Amino acid sequence: MGIEELYKELHNVNASRESRLKHSEIILNDLTLLPLLIDIMFRVDDKISCRAAWVFEFVCIKYIYAIIPCLEKFTQNLHKVHYDSAMRSISKICALIARAHNSNDPNPLKKALLPRYKEYIIESCFDWLINEQKVATKVHAMETLFLLGKDSNWIHKELVNILERDYQTQSAGFQARAKRILRKIKSTL
Repeated sequence: MGIEELYKELHNVNASRESRLKHSEIILNDLTLLPLLIDIMFRVDDKISCRAAWVFEFVCIKYIYAIIPCLEKFTQNLHKVHYDSAMRSISKICALIARAHNSNDPNPLKKALLPRYKEYIIESCFDWLINEQKVATKVHAMETLFLLGKDSNWIHKELVNILERDYQTQSAGFQARAKRILRKIKSTL
């Protein structure tokens, strides 16, 4: 399957879990399609990019290590995504990367996540937190920053400043996660 065939197939993806799961299995069964999926996902002015992001999220949920050969392209293009539904999936993938990187178990993502890739993720997550984004994107961003901030004190300090500053004006979902993250950060200080 080439990029045009994959693009056409993505027209069949809908927001249902079953649809996203079915299409993620196509990618997982042929990982040579993953770079094509990412290319489509970063056609950020095309609505089909959202469907590619949904599928990619499910690929990463099932097998986060599939992202390793594509980390550079993924991290360098995070800042370009602007559709809310794609951004939610992209921010969730960042959280999955951060969880794997922060895991106590040895895994290939720990070595593959180079400092510059972390910088791209951290920068995008801070942008999502301070700009007008949906709560799901912000929640995944704060989790990612908390986990990646374990390696860098400045990240936690800046995250605390943002969460405390924005706490009163944000939704209940944001507040609940912010309270949990703030408690975790303060327990490590």
